[in-house]
Amino acid sequence: MSLSQHRHKKALGQHFLHERGIIERILRALAPQPGQRIVEIGPGAGALTLPLLERHGELTVVEFDRDLIEPLREAAQGRGRLEIVHADVLEVDFTALAAGERLRLVGNLPYNISSPILFHVLEHWAVIDDMVFMLQKEVVERMAATPGSKVYGRLSVMLQAYCRVDALFNVPPGAFRPPPKVDSAVVRLVPRAEGDVGIADAARFEQVVRHAFAQRRKTLRNALAGVADEAALQAVGIEPGARAETVPVARYVALANHLL
Repeated sequence: MSLSQHRHKKALGQHFLHERGIIERILRALAPQPGQRIVEIGPGAGALTLPLLERHGELTVVEFDRDLIEPLREAAQGRGRLEIVHADVLEVDFTALAAGERLRLVGNLPYNISSPILFHVLEHWAVIDDMVFMLQKEVVERMAATPGSKVYGRLSVMLQAYCRVDALFNVPPGAFRPPPKVDSAVVRLVPRAEGDVGIADAARFEQVVRHAFAQRRKTLRNALAGVADEAALQAVGIEPGARAETVPVARYVALANHLL
């Protein structure tokens, strides 16, 4: 079976990119340079994989769908060196995959598990130079949201604490086969230098943010009951009567550090 004959699997959230203009824009955004280690998540039918492989000469891809492995391998013949990791991306240890190198990640992420993938790769931010991802437009808006926005939430805080988030451009449904029912967007995430993150304990930070946004209508006094008292909130400049979506990322970092 060739890549063009592969039938998308709805259960895997497969929507294969085919619009050449969009593919070129993603390649320009990625701008691969010699010697860089690039890893594509979810190559699918190879729309981005093959031109990227031709341009860069080598590429690692992570693909879960067994039926795509051999067609990808065959299509890559003569285009460059393609390493295929057949695995669930949520189980891939990107730090181990980097093997002492730096990674650049790219991909059209499956929309049904895009947030879990983002949280997973975030665990390996220290070995990643940048990430260029295609996601549902609504998710990108949440990723890049600022305090006070209706869509500013746990995803916004967790990602922005570790990365600079830049929404690049929107992508219409017609760029895919089959077309999704939503608009898409391409986003770039650039991990911050370790000294600029300032999070003393990643698990404690995650706990604080998760509880803060678990029930958005609650004040932080109530949402963080059992995690942080009013004195701790006030010590880092957070008004106990405030709601989670009004608090800047830096204050959540300060609170988590204060609780250690």
